[in-house]
Amino acid sequence: MEIFDYDNILLLPRKCRVESRSECDAGVELGGRKFRLPVVPANMKTVVDESICLWMAQNDYFYVMHRFDLDNVQFVRDMHGKGVYASISLGVKAPDRATVDQLAAENLVPEYITIDIAHGHADSVRDMIGYIKAKLPKSFVIAGNVATPEAVIDLENWGADATKVGVGPGKVCITKLKTGFGTGGWQLSALKWCARVATKPIIADGGIRSHGDIAKSIRFGASMVMIGSLFAGHEESPGKTVEVDGEMFKEYYGSASDFNKGEYKHVEGKRILEPIKGKLANTLIEMEQDVQSSISYAGGTKLMDIRKVNYVTLGGDNAGEHLLM
Repeated sequence: MEIFDYDNILLLPRKCRVESRSECDAGVELGGRKFRLPVVPANMKTVVDESICLWMAQNDYFYVMHRFDLDNVQFVRDMHGKGVYASISLGVKAPDRATVDQLAAENLVPEYITIDIAHGHADSVRDMIGYIKAKLPKSFVIAGNVATPEAVIDLENWGADATKVGVGPGKVCITKLKTGFGTGGWQLSALKWCARVATKPIIADGGIRSHGDIAKSIRFGASMVMIGSLFAGHEESPGKTVEVDGEMFKEYYGSASDFNKGEYKHVEGKRILEPIKGKLANTLIEMEQDVQSSISYAGGTKLMDIRKVNYVTLGGDNAGEHLLM
């Protein structure tokens, strides 16, 4: 198979069918709900917190709350109490199963549950999907993270409603350096590879460095794109504010970093400082406008029209630029 990443690909325009880019619909459906954008902030402590999740739910964006130092049951209670959907993350250990038990006992059904572990192609994930489906059958279960078609097939067969593809391509991920494994450097072709066998939605997780990468992800099979670094560093971001030489930054670190774990053990993440970007709402508006522009370049009116375009691969070992249908 051809190996490429976001920087190696450019999508090819088709005849524009709209008079204004604002006519294009950047929305996407996931789990029975329509969201304004096919993007979701990474479920990381320095990217989302309760207030960001609430604001996103109230404004028709998809969110996934992180699972660290959090009372998930109270979070679901609070979100439902405020009249919005609840989207939580769980691991695969005994306390996570206890959370499912408590949610079921109180008849609190989160609309979305993301099983979020570094290596999601595992019997523990299979068992957790089964556990959730038995106790909370109405929850939409997203499972991951994975990197291969075999993993996508297994997770779907085990009952996952969507799979999360991406092992270590993120800006604060060092999985490939620490382990020699992952999709860092070829995340986009890993997505293409996995999407070929998927029968349910895929969330592409990691490796997004610009808004154009959202359109590329949709083109190669993603329904939703999880983004960390582009969402970290906003005024509202929960990361600690740090001043360096008179410039303001926000702390951003990986979920598998020692900063998140509180100990140096099985570390696959690092900490960086992101320049403060302003307000999250402004970034989301800009992202929506850019995705609308992508749709117009694709000769379409709705998001999935991007899937119909051709593309070229740039540079690398190619003699020139190769048109790929």
